[in-house]
Amino acid sequence: MRGLLLVVVLFLLPFPARPAPAPEPGSDGRAIYNFRCYFCHGYSGNAKTVAASFLTPPPADFTAATPASLPEARIVATLKVGRPGTAMKSFASVLSEAEITSVARFVHDEFVVSKAVNTRYHTPENGWPDHERYRIAFPFATSEIAMSQSWESLTAEQARGKRLFLGTCITCHDRGPGERDGSTWDARPLSYPRNNFSFTAPPKPDAIASASPYAMHDVRPRLKGLTRSERLGEKLFQGNCAFCHAADGTGKNWIGSFLEPHPRNLRDPAFMAQMTRPRFIAVVGDGLPNTSMPAWKNVFSPGEIGAIADYVSRAFHPLPDSPPNPPGQRP
Repeated sequence: MRGLLLVVVLFLLPFPARPAPAPEPGSDGRAIYNFRCYFCHGYSGNAKTVAASFLTPPPADFTAATPASLPEARIVATLKVGRPGTAMKSFASVLSEAEITSVARFVHDEFVVSKAVNTRYHTPENGWPDHERYRIAFPFATSEIAMSQSWESLTAEQARGKRLFLGTCITCHDRGPGERDGSTWDARPLSYPRNNFSFTAPPKPDAIASASPYAMHDVRPRLKGLTRSERLGEKLFQGNCAFCHAADGTGKNWIGSFLEPHPRNLRDPAFMAQMTRPRFIAVVGDGLPNTSMPAWKNVFSPGEIGAIADYVSRAFHPLPDSPPNPPGQRP
C-alpha cells in the first residue's frame, strides 16, 4: 500500500479527460453506480481497483457475498449511514431515497446474486465511443495475460496491448487477479493524461491540446533541502494521500473531482489559515465522519503521521502549532 510512485507511462493515447456527467434524478441504479461507486468497488463489483490498494480496510467485494450475508436491506442501510472506520461515507445527503433503493437493488441483483460483469460503463455517453477498438488491451485488464509475463514472450500485438493497458486502462483496472502473481508494475497514472503528456515536463494547462485538467494536479512539487522527516512525509503523502488530495495537494485530480464532499484543498489559504499541526494530525489519525477521509492511525505510526504533517507544512501551507490570534487580540 505504501511507496506507490507516479512514473511516466509507457504509451499514451487520447482519452476522455473528464468524468461522466452526473446521472439525472430518477436514473437507474446502474447509472448511479457507474458514476459514484465504480472507482472504489470496480465496474464488476469486485473491488479490484486502484482505490482498493490505498484503503484500509479495502472497499467491499460484492461478488464475494451471498444473498444471505448481504441482503438488499443491508446495502440500503450502509448507503444511508456509511461504515464507520472505513472510507464508505453516508450518501443520505447525496442521493434521494429512491436513488439509494435503486443502486442498492442494482448492486444486490447484479453482483451479489448474478455475479455479472458490468460492462456498460464504457458507453459513448460516458466518453467511450467504439470501446472495442481497445480490445488488444482487454487480456491485461481481465488478467487473461499476467502482467508479470515477460515482454519477450508476448506477440507484437500483445506487446501493443500491454503498452495501451499501462498507458490508459491501468488507471481503473489496476487490481485484476494478475496482481497475485507477484509482479511489480511500473506505471500507476492517477488521472487520464493524454497527447504525450509528460509528468517530468508538464506543459501549460490546456485541457484540449495537451493534458487533461486533472493530470496536471498529479505533478508533485519539486522541493529541495527536505529534512529527513519531510522526505518520509513526502513518500507517505505521495504514495497514499495523493490518491484523493492530488500530488499537488489541491484535491483537483481525477478521483478527487468525483468524491463528495471533495477532498480538502491543502493549498487553500482560507481553509488552511485555521489549520494547526495538532488538528491536522488528529484528522489524519481519526478521519472525518461523513466524508471519504478514513482514519489512518491503524495504518501509520504517530511518527509517520507527524512526518506527513511536516511535508504538508513545507510543500502546501504552513501548519503552526496553535491557531492565529483573533483580529485585534495581542499575541
